[in-house]
Amino acid sequence: MWLGKRFFDLFFSGLGLIVLSPLFLLIAIFIKLDRPGPIFFRQKRVGLNEVPFFIHKFRTMYVDAEARGLKITVGLDPRITKVGAFIRKYKIDELPQLIDVFLGTMSLVGPRPEVPVYVEKYPSELRKKIFSMRPGITDWASIEYKDENDILAKATDPESAYIKVVLPAKLGYYEKYFHQASLLTDFKIILATLMAILVKR
Repeated sequence: MWLGKRFFDLFFSGLGLIVLSPLFLLIAIFIKLDRPGPIFFRQKRVGLNEVPFFIHKFRTMYVDAEARGLKITVGLDPRITKVGAFIRKYKIDELPQLIDVFLGTMSLVGPRPEVPVYVEKYPSELRKKIFSMRPGITDWASIEYKDENDILAKATDPESAYIKVVLPAKLGYYEKYFHQASLLTDFKIILATLMAILVKR
């Protein structure tokens, strides 16, 4: 299954990068015109077999955003740029992760890659299951928590709410995917992700 999944990822990520290249160029221009700094935001995440890698996203915040606040984004975060707010709304900032899928550090579907500080909160047995899979651009948790920023914005202590409420729920979805992983499941999750974005917007 995993070999077939890799061919699936390689083909569709390559195709996606080719088809979306004009959009990538347009977004890159807007990011550069909006605020000085790099086009991509690269952050250390934990991947397959707990090997760290740097994820690619379109930059949606000021250059020194992580030095100004939390590693999670909460509601109308003042660190978000004008262009960043737009591309976040439509999940366009996630598209450069197709680069990571093509390179093999990520998959189209799989548990979302987490920053090291929050990985330390994973229960040991569940941690083994999660990191036996490549992290993905989307999964059941991404669909369920597509409005995660807004949810955390309502909490008195957003980081505590993430660690105690949101993260355990996500881990449950990751375990669900571990037991149900197949190309058919991946197709279902990709379609559900597209529907969740289109219905909301």
